[in-house]
Amino acid sequence: MEKIATGEGIDTKLAKQAVAACVNSAMLWMTQLKNKDEYTAQHSLNVCVLSIVLGRHLNLSEMALNNAGLCGMMHDMGKMLVPLEILNKPGKLEPDEMQIMQSHTTLGYELLKSSQDMYPGAIEVAWTHHERLDGKGYPPQIPPGNISHFAKIVTIADMYDAITSDRVYQKGRTHLEATNILSNVSGSQLDPLLVIKFIESLGVYPPGCVVALTNGSIAIVVEVNEKIKLRPKIIILLDEDKNPVPEEKVIDLSRMMIDRAGDFYTIKGIVKAEDWNIDSSKYYQEGVLQKGFARSQR
Repeated sequence: MEKIATGEGIDTKLAKQAVAACVNSAMLWMTQLKNKDEYTAQHSLNVCVLSIVLGRHLNLSEMALNNAGLCGMMHDMGKMLVPLEILNKPGKLEPDEMQIMQSHTTLGYELLKSSQDMYPGAIEVAWTHHERLDGKGYPPQIPPGNISHFAKIVTIADMYDAITSDRVYQKGRTHLEATNILSNVSGSQLDPLLVIKFIESLGVYPPGCVVALTNGSIAIVVEVNEKIKLRPKIIILLDEDKNPVPEEKVIDLSRMMIDRAGDFYTIKGIVKAEDWNIDSSKYYQEGVLQKGFARSQR
């Protein structure tokens, strides 16, 4: 992206290699911490991985997963040519600024089209990832039946990550809030069947999300329980009094374990890691979340 911003071309081979490396460890990257200083680059990686996660749930072939991931990684490349004062403006965009912002789809299309060996599907997705099923998207406003499968996948991943990310003009919302918004625009903007599959692929409490328990404790989810989705495996990080837990251990909520008060450990809701000074990257580095996701897929 830095090369593109200075007028250089895209290393397509390197991008494909990066996507292929993500396929077998998609969940490890999915909920990594957002880098506010390089939001567009981080967002592109997130959309890449989220597209792969959905693709895996759809049982796409490895080649199709590579292509879906590449579409996700390349979808916002046109934003590298949008002025930063518009891209990161904290307030509402003026009509002329909005027009420039929306031009990133055409800019991305032209940019990728001029690149050697770029996957044609990624070029199309860069142009059409803001299309809507009701025909009110941009830029070309093509009929719903002509929107590609990968474009529909990337559009869902793009919207989800935009909703859950912190921006200069908004605080990111929780996973549950985001999936509720996706459900509300399902059918009008987004493919309804793919929205259902996307929510299924992430689960109610995806690995890496930080949750508050009914007893006041704060924990991180490390493994999804496919049979009892509301009771995943967690690691308690802060006790009932919000003090750090000296010895971290995995608790399987499906086993109906009890806390110090004799009540069952139960999740109250998802909270933000930064609100509790929790460094989620520690658990990615240690491979805890990756192992948990791998077990949940068996």
